[in-house]
Amino acid sequence: MLYRHGDVLVQRVPALPAAHPRPGATLARGEVTGHSHRFRDPAGVQLYTAGAETYVQVTAPSADLIHEEHATITLPQGTYRVWMQREYSPEAIRRVLD
Repeated sequence: MLYRHGDVLVQRVPALPAAHPRPGATLARGEVTGHSHRFRDPAGVQLYTAGAETYVQVTAPSADLIHEEHATITLPQGTYRVWMQREYSPEAIRRVLD
């Protein structure tokens, strides 16, 4: 299952790899707008990093991913890999700016 929340992609994965807990409930902050992709209830999620990868475990029955400019996405309980969408230009592959 793959979810798109603006420039943030979220994919359900079968298990969490060896990872370190990360504080907070914000997946990404917009460089242009200052808005953030974050979970409405931080108590229902735990973020992790594994190298350059980000993961989230939804420990509540579900968790709402919110942002000022995007519709809310409700993720069911489970483990997810999170990454930022990239775009191609002849000069470079770069992160999409929110």
